[in-house]
Amino acid sequence: MSRRGGGRRSSEPRPDQGSSTPSPSFQRGGGGDRGRGRGRRGGFTPAPSPAPVRAPPPAASGYLSATAGPSTSLTPQKMASSSTAPPPSASSSASMVELSQEIAKKLSFGSTSATGGSVPVSSKAIVPPPRPQLGRIGRKCTIRANHFVVEVSDRDLFHYDVAITPEITSKKVNRDVISQLVRSYRESHLGNRMPAYDGRKSLYTAGALPFEAKEFVVKLVEKNDPASSSSSVKKERQFNVAIKYASKVDMHHLKEFLSGRQKDVPQETIQILDIVLRASPSEKYVTVGRSFFSLDLGKKGELGNGIEYWRGYYQSLRPTQMGLSLNIDVSARSFYEPILVTEFVAKYFTLRDLSRPLSDQDRVKVKRALRGIKVEISYRDYARSFKVTGISNLPVDKTMFTLDDKKTKVSVHQYFWDRYNIGLKYTSLPPLQAGTDAKPIYLPMELCKIAGGQRYTKKLNERQVTALLRATCQRPSARENSIKEMVGHNDYSRNVLVRNEFGIQVKEELTSVDARVLPAPMLKYHDTGREARVDPHLGQWNMINKKMVNGGRIDFWTCVNFSTRVQRDLPFEFCRQLMDMCNSKGMEFHPDPIIQIHSADSKYIEKALHDVHKKCTAKLANQKGKQLQLLIIILPDFSGSYGKIKRICETELGIVSQCCQPLQAKKLSKQYLENVALKINVKAGGRNTVLNDAIQRRIPNVTDFPTIIFGADVTHPQPGEDSSPSIAAVVASMDWPEVTKYRGLVSAQAHREEIIQDLYKKYQDPQKGLVHSGMIRELFIAFRRSTGQKPHRIIFYR
Repeated sequence: MSRRGGGRRSSEPRPDQGSSTPSPSFQRGGGGDRGRGRGRRGGFTPAPSPAPVRAPPPAASGYLSATAGPSTSLTPQKMASSSTAPPPSASSSASMVELSQEIAKKLSFGSTSATGGSVPVSSKAIVPPPRPQLGRIGRKCTIRANHFVVEVSDRDLFHYDVAITPEITSKKVNRDVISQLVRSYRESHLGNRMPAYDGRKSLYTAGALPFEAKEFVVKLVEKNDPASSSSSVKKERQFNVAIKYASKVDMHHLKEFLSGRQKDVPQETIQILDIVLRASPSEKYVTVGRSFFSLDLGKKGELGNGIEYWRGYYQSLRPTQMGLSLNIDVSARSFYEPILVTEFVAKYFTLRDLSRPLSDQDRVKVKRALRGIKVEISYRDYARSFKVTGISNLPVDKTMFTLDDKKTKVSVHQYFWDRYNIGLKYTSLPPLQAGTDAKPIYLPMELCKIAGGQRYTKKLNERQVTALLRATCQRPSARENSIKEMVGHNDYSRNVLVRNEFGIQVKEELTSVDARVLPAPMLKYHDTGREARVDPHLGQWNMINKKMVNGGRIDFWTCVNFSTRVQRDLPFEFCRQLMDMCNSKGMEFHPDPIIQIHSADSKYIEKALHDVHKKCTAKLANQKGKQLQLLIIILPDFSGSYGKIKRICETELGIVSQCCQPLQAKKLSKQYLENVALKINVKAGGRNTVLNDAIQRRIPNVTDFPTIIFGADVTHPQPGEDSSPSIAAVVASMDWPEVTKYRGLVSAQAHREEIIQDLYKKYQDPQKGLVHSGMIRELFIAFRRSTGQKPHRIIFYR
């Protein structure tokens, strides 16, 4: 099963088990299955009791620990009565060991709970707090969700282990082998059963096969080039397939769980049913994780640079309050265009003239883009496909290799003329390399076509990402129709494997769910404004006649313009009007910049930012502790520079920046200036607005006792980025009871590591001894300094 967040698996003991009293649980990494069952991404379940849960005494100086331990406290009196104190003698050290062991025993998982029973070691025995009651606030309505109810018959399911030799890494080839086995032996050896296969090591049937273990010989006929003519070379491969009985699936457990009589999720059974529902699409479409893509599922579209997107859908079987449900959503993924490699190179580098040789830098880029993909060659009576392993350092007329006689050396260009009478057109381009470095096979780019249906796994540029998002961004009605089309393509009700063999029924209608539109919270602004309070309507409101509840102060600022399409005086006027807007909304914004507002060449963004930092630092050298507070940046006219600017400002120079689009800046729109002013105020440490209920102390489990609210997540590199670190971010509220100001910390960690490594750390210091550190501790200390109080309650969203 897919577990995002890396939470402990259900069979692992947890350090926070054992309390019979309601208490918030702190589960590192999100606490288990993301998006499955009844778990939610936040991973936080508020305690039903309004009584505060206080943190225990610090584990070390300045460190707060959040735990949920046994309900019985261990007081000195109880410890004294539970062990006989020996006289002060040589045996005192032994008694200390006994006392330590007793304390450890009382604090271990073996402790008794308040109810007198043993605290469960397995998390399966822990029942999450029930929902206190159904919602009552708001306007009732009915919505349609992209879930389709699934009904399962009473048929017995059986699990068999599969071993294919020689072993194959490709799931597609594995499926082809098992499909051929079923066609050949279904009636004679499989008891007319039609199994569902996961593409790896497991096979599932509805009803037992007529054997415990059996081996089969399967001959798989494949064509090297399915797109070529009938003269293609056919190849026959032989496989030995061993099928062995593993277990009978517990369907009773699933029924008990769905009826509410069993608490732990029968994840294995749900996974098997999910494999059955995915079996047919896995054979028909290109599979990527839990998603399927095909040109049959919608029109493809260009992303540029030789890359296109295919449409498809995401599918996952999930347990819900209404029973099993098939969650389906539209999706899109990038693929290589099935074009000649020369055409791909021309598109990839936007080249018009391929007669010129590639630079070393461009050659390396082409090598990275094409390495590992399959290309097809078809000329004369010779057709074959190859996997690209690299690119030659020399063009085709200078790349030499030795012929089969092991004597004659010839260039690739000359070889194709002598052998196939083909005169190569682009002699300055390097040939592709297949095979190994010891025995390379050189292929001219102009004779190679990229095989269709291959995923592009490299990093997409900003324009491609935008185009890909646009392909799946639809209005609800259009999205609903697209999802229905996907369900229609699969036609589960007529699928022989799903409906007839396994007795699974998938409803064709989207699920209707009761919902409520909650009233918008009232917002509080500064009392000096004409409107001190506002009720948002349809999620919208404006800043007319309102002032920020706490205005920040900006004393040291400047502006740099990277756009060439704005008038020379525009940056000065834009900054003047922006400063006036900030002051009118409640901020204190110094009228003069610390250094002159100026324009800079967008080709040298990094140098310009470093120059600004250097000049401002020199100007403030005599003012201790003072630094540039805000750098206003009018972005370049081309896209893609925002990330670079933010990286330099935030991680290298320590500058707070506010980026503005040149098209918006030159309009001098009041609404745009208001929006920018709100962003600047937050960056200056101010607060734009607070919840009126927070001021009135009317937010349950937040405003009654000092409460800190955490949020945490990990962002991973895009597909194709194989070495970049994952970035963990943790934010925490820095004010109470308003919980409006948040402080954030970021930390780089191992590639695709979901557990936040720097959340809590401890290390041994030669002078200080055991030192506690980490992001949580740092934010606890910041909360104490900001509010003057320790948090009595911790709410953690993961």
